[in-house]
Amino acid sequence: MYQARTTCPYCGVGCGVLADIDGDRMVGVEGDATHPANYGRLCVKGSALAETLGEQGRLTRPRVDGVEVDWDTALDAVAARLQATREAAGDTAVAGYLSGQLLTEDYYVANKLFKGFLGTPHLDTNSRLCMASAVAAYKRSLGADAVPCSYEDLEEAELVVLVGSNLAWNHPVLYQRLRTAKTRNPLMRVVVIDPRVTDSCEIADLYLGLRPGSDARLFNGLLAWMAAKGKLDRVYLAQHTRGLDAALDAAREDDGRIEAIAADCDIDPERLETFFYWFASQLHVVTLYSQGINQSSSGTDKCHAIINCHLAGGKIGLPGAGPFSITGQPNAMGGREVGGLANQLAAHMDYDSPGALDRVRRFWATDTLQPSLPEGPGHKAVALFEAIERGEIQALWIMATNPVVSLPDADRVRAALARCPLVIVSECMADTDLLPYADIVLPATSWSEKDGTVTNSERRISRQRGLLPPPGEARHDWWIISEVARRLGYGAAFAYAHPGEIFVEHARLSGFENAPDQPGHRARMFDISALAELDREGYDALAPIQWPVTADAPHGTARLFEDGCFATADGCARLFPVRPREPVQALDATHSLRLNTGRVRDQWHTMTRTARAARLMNHRAEPFIEIAPEDAQALGLGDQQLARLTSATGEYRGRVRLSRGQRRGEVFVPIHWTDRFSARALAGSLLAAHVDPLSGQPETKHGAVAVTPLATACEATLVVAGDLEVAGTVRESADYWARIPLAHADRWQLAWGEGEAGLARLTESLPVPASLWCDDPASGRWRAAGLEDGRLRWWLMVGPPAELPGLAWLDARFAEAAEGQPVEDGRRRRLLAGCDDGAAASGPLVCSCHQVGQAAIVAAIRAGDASVEALGARLACGTQCGSCIPELKSLIEEEGPHARSEQTPEAVQVV
Repeated sequence: MYQARTTCPYCGVGCGVLADIDGDRMVGVEGDATHPANYGRLCVKGSALAETLGEQGRLTRPRVDGVEVDWDTALDAVAARLQATREAAGDTAVAGYLSGQLLTEDYYVANKLFKGFLGTPHLDTNSRLCMASAVAAYKRSLGADAVPCSYEDLEEAELVVLVGSNLAWNHPVLYQRLRTAKTRNPLMRVVVIDPRVTDSCEIADLYLGLRPGSDARLFNGLLAWMAAKGKLDRVYLAQHTRGLDAALDAAREDDGRIEAIAADCDIDPERLETFFYWFASQLHVVTLYSQGINQSSSGTDKCHAIINCHLAGGKIGLPGAGPFSITGQPNAMGGREVGGLANQLAAHMDYDSPGALDRVRRFWATDTLQPSLPEGPGHKAVALFEAIERGEIQALWIMATNPVVSLPDADRVRAALARCPLVIVSECMADTDLLPYADIVLPATSWSEKDGTVTNSERRISRQRGLLPPPGEARHDWWIISEVARRLGYGAAFAYAHPGEIFVEHARLSGFENAPDQPGHRARMFDISALAELDREGYDALAPIQWPVTADAPHGTARLFEDGCFATADGCARLFPVRPREPVQALDATHSLRLNTGRVRDQWHTMTRTARAARLMNHRAEPFIEIAPEDAQALGLGDQQLARLTSATGEYRGRVRLSRGQRRGEVFVPIHWTDRFSARALAGSLLAAHVDPLSGQPETKHGAVAVTPLATACEATLVVAGDLEVAGTVRESADYWARIPLAHADRWQLAWGEGEAGLARLTESLPVPASLWCDDPASGRWRAAGLEDGRLRWWLMVGPPAELPGLAWLDARFAEAAEGQPVEDGRRRRLLAGCDDGAAASGPLVCSCHQVGQAAIVAAIRAGDASVEALGARLACGTQCGSCIPELKSLIEEEGPHARSEQTPEAVQVV
């Protein structure tokens, strides 16, 4: 057994991972204490990486028109059909759609083939859905898509502002770094600006629960307030910026009184003025923002409003200062570096960058090709699928993403793909929502097999090393693309034998003709030319490093713009006028609730990876609808009741969760559930496809919905052996279902509107008849189990999931059954109970690392363990990744002897 270094494949924090490899298996993971992104910390998702591996459920052979074929046949088909599309409909009838799950080397080769050799500009990425507005604002204001900050700045700041970011759940390791820094520096203040009270509020000194969509009004108000109070850095503005007057004029178009701004944002005026004073009075301020800002039809303007305030106060280019956009995916930034967005070329060059087209043509030696590089940008994500719908794009190659789930107006996207003549999908999993629309399916490698680099949110390039052999015939994406290029006649330009060769070419392009054209101006910011001479050994040993990496900065660059010189034509940053706009998806009498969407703590994207680790499925086991208690009461909804959301574009079904942290008139749903895990739980189906006019990023935080109870006469829980096929039966018989993988079985939560008739259809169609059963006609509760040769095959409880016992004991019986062991006589009588004698329901899972449920935590608190430390000592909860600590504190507040049950972060005392 040996230990290898790699990088986590989840969020944009980019944590280093140490993997324990035993032969061709990964037997464990831990955080890499030497990696500067995480210094040994891992969240629960990262800690469970080894549990998500294995060949089960993986795509292992190519398929053409539904038939498994060998690689030569599949690659020949891809090349021939792409070429036929080009000849019949033109080069721009071909498109690609990529993902932040790809490595930089995969991204580079894809961009080179589509734009450089196929001659189509229509190549975009799912990073368009999460970071495009931040990119557009950085480029317009700073001159480059260059995040100015490092994670160290969070630890050196005097004030950290979290806006549109539930850092505690979406970037847990970075949140723990901030939490630790605040503990070490009691003078540090943290402000959370978010419509929802989230777990990130646990460390907040001030919480502003603003009205959704009012962010630009708030930061415009801050800019005008700074000017009125004499808090602008006039020297910095004069020497290093342009555009202050226009930005201030726009900010002053609205009423600048604190009371007026507070009313527009629905914030307490005193709290708002406190925030303004803190921001204006401190020099070392970091504003950390994410999807809550970006995912808007005015997302670019919101980013500009934040950047304006930092430039106006000179709060950039300093330790502990800057506007810091944190990415959602592990390699969203790497994809931007190589030109993965439709409005980019490569190496941070754009179509409108002077000389860029000619420069890239000459570097790739495509200047003699017909066609060569396109002359202008291609369709951005939403527009790309609208072009497919219109028939303009007739061939689409999708890699490592699932647009039928992640894009808004999901049903329309599915219809567009259904009519597209050629859909090619590179995918690692055998059962995704996208594959039914694919004409050609190509099995790709996944994390632990892929070999290359990723770039995290602080511009840090890290190696993601291939540690295990690919299952079956799965191949690396860069290899697949290169083989198709060879068959199209471009083999000389794609003759890569190793990802290190691609990286070196990428590094050379970053430095190609990259020098300032005159003194005082800055060359292209993205430059890793000092890595262009790496040999295979050097590439394999590459340590994490932040770009730029040049001859002048061979060890990387932690912080940008320290000299006040920006990447604009004259070296000065730009303040932009911002005029706040309301969300395009307006509320009306039919759809009167504002919809917010987002992630949950233990899941990732569409759960193709995280659902393979059973312990990650228990924190939020079903799709849910979070709603304020007052709204629920008015609508006739109770906690844990099933309900349905409807919008102008679709429907969503989930379980109600009452939350005092949810604003009145608003609801929240998670983005993760797909048709593989539940019926009608696509958040994207509720959202209209409105986009920011500059960035093309969809407005996915501001839907308009109605909520009603889902009529149910009967609920049940069915647990079945993994090899027992019941999916078709369940989906046909139930009005609501959610599949929740356990370690050795599948749990199905079911509900029927017609009561016993639907339940009867289910039980009658189960492959194994009931062997044990008991019922209570008075309560309508009953339980049954099916055994085959004494082995447990299924277990059924009729009643709401709140009555479930902890299922670990029952899951262990399914594990024994899978090994051919019959249920022991002494345990047989306990099967219907589903647990050992005396075992109680564990309640909702709180600590995923140690599988500690709410019931045990509440019992410990009532027994006197009224601190996080005491609970950790007794139950181990909160002692590993720390993600559950905010929930532990909430339970202590609620259950402790001196708790104030109505307290929320709104009650944080302002000092």
